[in-house]
Amino acid sequence: MSIFKPYRFYSKSAIEYQASHLLRRMQGRGCQFAPSWPFDATLVADFLDLGVVWERIPSDELGAIAARILPQQRLIEINEDILNLPQGFQESTLAHEIGHWVLHINQEVADGITSPTEEQKTDIFNSNEPFFCRGKGSSRELESIEWQAQYFAGCLLMPRHILLAKAQQRDLTLWPHLYELKDELGVSISNLVNRLQDLGWIYVLKNSRQIYPGQAAIDGDVPLFG
Repeated sequence: MSIFKPYRFYSKSAIEYQASHLLRRMQGRGCQFAPSWPFDATLVADFLDLGVVWERIPSDELGAIAARILPQQRLIEINEDILNLPQGFQESTLAHEIGHWVLHINQEVADGITSPTEEQKTDIFNSNEPFFCRGKGSSRELESIEWQAQYFAGCLLMPRHILLAKAQQRDLTLWPHLYELKDELGVSISNLVNRLQDLGWIYVLKNSRQIYPGQAAIDGDVPLFG
């Protein structure tokens, strides 16, 4: 049994369920871990007993590294260069790594609960290196893994019910309303727009600033336009 789970396809609904289940578990632990917004992703790391440190992570031959996981140390390292970016990028990066932890790390092996077979020991313990993926320019599976972690991050930081509550009396086709919403959620504007488009609430033309109601809004599934 490897410290890294075998690749598998996750649907959007399956990833959203995993993120929602994690938030419900946190809510069930009482005030100490009850999620609130603007969202603090370090609260999730604390709940999962994951350490988070900010380090200078040098680039390698493939480019910059935003963050990485040391599974057997239950540690997430985030490149301190991200501290120079708006707060929403920091939350998204940490939530992305938490997505990898939940979806792609075999936590029982990482914690030593399940022992590897003799044939697997070399692979696992010689690969006691940081876990990070390269999306673009790698392989289709790695691109999918990166997408899965980022979609998980969006679901974790912006659950549907929170979006519905905070979007009331706002017109999501207006950029000023979106910027107000992103501040209340504690996310970046790009992450908010991507999440709303994934949900089908809005649609933004490529290379344009024009926002239109998405299919879910057109169908009347979400009353989100003032």
